[in-house]
Amino acid sequence: MIYFYLFAFLFLSVFFKIPIIALIGGIIFSLIFVTKKNFITKKFSTIILQTGIVLMGFSINFQSAINLSAQYLPAISLFVISTFIFVFLLGLILNIDKKYSLLIASGSSICGGTAMISIAPIIKPKNEDLAAALSILFILNAIGILLFPIVGELLYLSQTQFGAWAATVIHDTSAVIGASMNYGFESLETASTLKLARTLWLIPLVLSLSIISRHEKKYFPIPLFVLFFVMAIFIGSYFNVPIQKESIRGFSQIILLTGLFSVGTQISIQSMRNIHTKKLIFPIISWIIIIPFSFFIINLVT
Repeated sequence: MIYFYLFAFLFLSVFFKIPIIALIGGIIFSLIFVTKKNFITKKFSTIILQTGIVLMGFSINFQSAINLSAQYLPAISLFVISTFIFVFLLGLILNIDKKYSLLIASGSSICGGTAMISIAPIIKPKNEDLAAALSILFILNAIGILLFPIVGELLYLSQTQFGAWAATVIHDTSAVIGASMNYGFESLETASTLKLARTLWLIPLVLSLSIISRHEKKYFPIPLFVLFFVMAIFIGSYFNVPIQKESIRGFSQIILLTGLFSVGTQISIQSMRNIHTKKLIFPIISWIIIIPFSFFIINLVT
């Protein structure tokens, strides 16, 4: 019976084609039915979202993606390095646990929950701290999906400018996708391309922490879906794909909305109970300071 309600919630979430509704639909479904950790949407949410991103790559022009990445990569790199150092030092100043500060610094600078989960086996934080950090950034991501498009409209940002800003300052890939979908498809293409470029900073982060911690790690997390995304852009640009690009875009948006719904089901009451006031305020303050900084950097480029 639970799968009947799952499909009903999912259908409504995708039907309206509004990212925040898809995310909230997933949250409501999870809170009502208290789904287990291995529930299908929780288990495959990342894969679903990444599949939607890769499919969208078939509709993006390869040369445009190269030019865009070359234009914004220096600014994104500056943001990643500066944000990581700033957030980590702020955590120390506020007398926040060092490992928790590393989690928030990694998530804020690179790719949210993915970065935190990747470094967790290296720095070995408390389980409740990791759960709290993931939950807080999840809430901030939801706020970003809702508010950033409104702010972008008030600031008269073009779709390219907004996509670049969203890709730089919003934590998780899912939230970047959600916010940029609200702003327009050109914004979505820009944000997706630049966010994946930002995600590549995960490799030097894990490598550096492993060396500092003298942690013997047999492998490093290489985001393979980034490579698949680039391959999809190349194939879609230089080969005759037997499907119209508009159809590909429409189908990829359905997959992305499904992924956002699935991400929403990750939230749980138990994870929220582990959040202490001090550890809640720290990432919020960090993000409030980072937002204008990222906007300034992106405007230097444009």
